[in-house]
Amino acid sequence: MTTSALASALRHGALALALVGSAATSAAEPSPATYWSPSWMASTQPVWNGDFVLPSGLPFQFNRQTVRQVARLSIGGSRLRVVISNEGGTVPLYIGAARVARHGGGSAIVEGTDRPLRFGGQADVTVPPGARLVSDPVDIALPALAELAVSLYLPRPSQPAGFHFDARQTAYVADGDLSGAARLPSAATQWSTRVYFSGLIVETPRAPATVVALGDSITDGNGSTPGANTRWPDALAERLAGRNVAVLNAGISGGRLLKDGMGRAGLERAGRDVFAQPGVRAMIVLLGTNDIGWPGGPFAPDEPAMRAEAVIQGLRQLAEMARAHNVRIMAGTIPPNERALQGTPLEGHHSPAKDKVRQAVNRWIREGGAFDAVVDFDALLRDPANPSRLKASMDSGDHLHPGDAGYRAMAAAVDLEALLGTSAQP
Repeated sequence: MTTSALASALRHGALALALVGSAATSAAEPSPATYWSPSWMASTQPVWNGDFVLPSGLPFQFNRQTVRQVARLSIGGSRLRVVISNEGGTVPLYIGAARVARHGGGSAIVEGTDRPLRFGGQADVTVPPGARLVSDPVDIALPALAELAVSLYLPRPSQPAGFHFDARQTAYVADGDLSGAARLPSAATQWSTRVYFSGLIVETPRAPATVVALGDSITDGNGSTPGANTRWPDALAERLAGRNVAVLNAGISGGRLLKDGMGRAGLERAGRDVFAQPGVRAMIVLLGTNDIGWPGGPFAPDEPAMRAEAVIQGLRQLAEMARAHNVRIMAGTIPPNERALQGTPLEGHHSPAKDKVRQAVNRWIREGGAFDAVVDFDALLRDPANPSRLKASMDSGDHLHPGDAGYRAMAAAVDLEALLGTSAQP
């Protein structure tokens, strides 16, 4: 891609923030004002080293291959932009071709919906290390909750970047430029992480209205059925779609509030993943289980035990940050996790001492008055006979993460009026 073309691409919106309030106009005559609204995102994570307790699941590189990935919108729109990320990359990322289409199931796309992606009018693009680029608008009208397939052809050796560990969605990798193929070959590699593809933005007739869920693996949807869109933010998006309010899932498996985990600390990434989102009106925070559970276990064996006061102070800071950005904040209590990952090499998340810390944090969330609203996930998910354990009907089976039924119940427990505020409703 030429220097002038790259400059044009950057002018077309290297950051989603540049799209707030941008009006679509015609060269012939003015058209009614429209806006660019975020509709889906995947928080990016640094790729960890091979000595970490969990493998990243990433190949060393892609080369002369097509990567096809699927995501579901929360709100619909008349046109679309796709966000490409080289965050975490140390060298430029060259994309030889990129396309988007309605998802037809598996690796297939819906006939007649395939569209090329362009960047500053060019079919190929180079993404600088650490950067994100936003595509030119694509003329494709999409309803709320539509599933899309984004295909990227990588003709040169390309290191994984823009990484998200737990996609809960199958990605496909095939040799050659198959970005426009109706279906990828049955021999295509399948995997469950995301690379390079980190956002979808839609054109809407009204200003963006956005809710962001900031959390860990419980928000990321670990334990939910892959490909079924049954994470609790997915179910919340279904509740809010009729109000034209987008729900963005900023969950990262292994995420922590105070320290980096399998992603940057929540206090650090809130600025990028929450407050930088166009039209953000409210956030729901569900963090703390890994701050409490990791120390002394296989994820952080040398860390000292976490004190409730430290988690409380971190949550208090998030509440103050939200107020400083005029964003409503709802806090979720931390679900129980006795027997978490029992019988696996990852056992060690729970202990009676850790559970006392969790309960102390939850008492403060309920009673401390720091938040605009509280959703009591702990009370919802716990077993009445064994309050330190997940209710069997809500448990995915690992005793740490809810299953599909638990995630649906979590979304249903969110009071929409309390979340949005009476003066914040669209």
